[in-house]
Amino acid sequence: MKKPNKKYFIDDKEVVNSIEAVLSEDETILWRGKPFKKSYILSAIFKFLPIAILWAGIDISLITCMILFMELDWWFYLILGFFFLFHLMPLWLYIGNVVTSFRRLKIEEYAFTDKRIIVKVGLLAPNIISIYYSSIISINLRIGLIEKMCKVGDIYIAYSNGKILLEDITNCYYIYSELQRIANDIKSDILYPNNYRPTENKGYKTSYKGGEIKK
Repeated sequence: MKKPNKKYFIDDKEVVNSIEAVLSEDETILWRGKPFKKSYILSAIFKFLPIAILWAGIDISLITCMILFMELDWWFYLILGFFFLFHLMPLWLYIGNVVTSFRRLKIEEYAFTDKRIIVKVGLLAPNIISIYYSSIISINLRIGLIEKMCKVGDIYIAYSNGKILLEDITNCYYIYSELQRIANDIKSDILYPNNYRPTENKGYKTSYKGGEIKK
């Protein structure tokens, strides 16, 4: 009888919640990284700050005007209080996003293996997302103002089941280039195994002979 793999019966939370815990026996990590802390926190603070300030400013102005210039019964003020409590939801979401950014940063981690891209994200507990190279549609690099100041970049990956963001990657141009190379190499190995590849590809320099594209 084959012995069970002890890797899947570990009680250590740090090991269970790590990327290593989801690797197969023949899987190798090629690169791993985390978001750059300074850029990640600054993005959480400033990304939706103008919207939060504008929304809060409008609601506070309305509340102030009602209190100063309108004589209303106490129960009406109570109703207004509940209304504005919910109406200020964008502000609460913004504050919650900033406060929880430290916890999310602690959990968030990325890894490229010789089989897939592994993304670990979450707030209360880690969630693992696996993106196999054969399912990748496009890989793009975007650098905003905060990212430029901190010399990092965001890598956007579109794949068959959705999209994923690798945030605030240091040395982003190199990592972006290497990820494209790894994805192309492994996808080529899957689609065209070495044993089936011709020594010469006669169709590589074939000229296009279709109809002219009309303006």
